[in-house]
Amino acid sequence: MNYQQLTNDERYQIKACLQLHMNQIGIANLLNRSPATISCEIKRNTGKRGYRPKQANELATMRRLTASKSIKLTPELRQDIIELIKQELSPEQACDYLITHGKTKLHHETIYRMLLQDKRAGGTLYKHLGHLHKSHRKLYGSYERRGRIKNAVSIEQRPELVNTRSRIGDWEGDTIIGKNKKSAIYTLVDRKSLYTVIVKLNGKNATELADKTIKALKPMSSKIHTITYDNGLEFAEHERMAKALDVDIYFAHPYSSWERGINENTNGLIRQYFPKGTDFNKVTNSQIEFVMKRLNTRPRKTRGGKQPVELFLGKAVDLLTA
Repeated sequence: MNYQQLTNDERYQIKACLQLHMNQIGIANLLNRSPATISCEIKRNTGKRGYRPKQANELATMRRLTASKSIKLTPELRQDIIELIKQELSPEQACDYLITHGKTKLHHETIYRMLLQDKRAGGTLYKHLGHLHKSHRKLYGSYERRGRIKNAVSIEQRPELVNTRSRIGDWEGDTIIGKNKKSAIYTLVDRKSLYTVIVKLNGKNATELADKTIKALKPMSSKIHTITYDNGLEFAEHERMAKALDVDIYFAHPYSSWERGINENTNGLIRQYFPKGTDFNKVTNSQIEFVMKRLNTRPRKTRGGKQPVELFLGKAVDLLTA
């Protein structure tokens, strides 16, 4: 079996799991990695302040930069790489895209070196990789702890088929709260394809959230089987959503963000564009659409280098002409 480097997102997920006192086998199962990989990662990057994902990623990046020999880039290929990096693709994602589209068999180490050389020369391409060094992931969820959701169905009753991620249509949903808790956006992610829907909210009002969920998902009702939420009271009108969309809705256990790990991970990517403290009341629908397009056309290493839109709708987007 060929070893694949852990991604930055996986490293932050490891930290979240450790803070929730998950054991290494549980973490390995969650990330579909071998226990040996998780054990090695934790031992290598744990100090007096515990496991440090940011430092782990920086060290891994430096190892990649110094690991292999230089490969000459043509001006045309260099321009293609710049265009992809400016669309916030990681070097691995850019490399996968170029290979998939028959451009080159370039190794991602070469792209890392190119970015390092550009930075040393005063360039700014590296700034498009800010998401590789930052994370604003929630560890415990942000749901309202006063009261319980009526008639909520536990994730324990969710079909095992959903866990396999073998079909389109099993979604995870959550909210991202803005500045002073007075604004929010609502995110939905398909577990198999990673296709993402983002909706702007005026707050955490259950009626508004239900209305906008129905409006956003109704046109794609054939691609909706289940939705899994946390226990936030903004999802209190789940029964109305379930009836309108003919979908089964489930709720994760309290303090169990890993049960919606895909949504948690996606929200971390969204924070690349909307940092913590963003006032979503000032964010336009055009900006929301832009971020959705960025996420849904970004090749994902965990999905064989394919774009979410390609897996969800069956048609890829050419990033070099889009």
